[in-house]
Amino acid sequence: MQKPTHDTLADVGLGTPAPFIAAACSLPALLALQFLMAGQALFGRLSWDLHGALGGAIAVPVFTLLLYSLAVPRLRGFGWWAGVLAVLYVLQLVLASSGLGALAIHPFNAALLLTASLVFLFKVERRRSAQTETG
Repeated sequence: MQKPTHDTLADVGLGTPAPFIAAACSLPALLALQFLMAGQALFGRLSWDLHGALGGAIAVPVFTLLLYSLAVPRLRGFGWWAGVLAVLYVLQLVLASSGLGALAIHPFNAALLLTASLVFLFKVERRRSAQTETG
């Protein structure tokens, strides 16, 4: 039988790096904050500049997850989902800077990005739970 290549529970006894956990936990929260800021920019008096600045800062957890998934062998099972997050994030930046037609798809892509980040967080928490059970 072939060994699974997307095993997020590989070498669970070796632990999960704290920056990886922090990035996985912070990403959905930052994306939720983005939704709130967009609403405030549309219907309140908040500047769109803050929404854009936070959007740029979201690159840190996205690419932290991708880099750890590629560089740490026991986290390679997260690589597919980390890649999805990175692609959706880059697409989000492209949509934001491509004019009104593409900007109309921006909120839908943001919802996909938030959903993918929640799936990713679930997988990280499942790994942490398995780590507690074995350790």
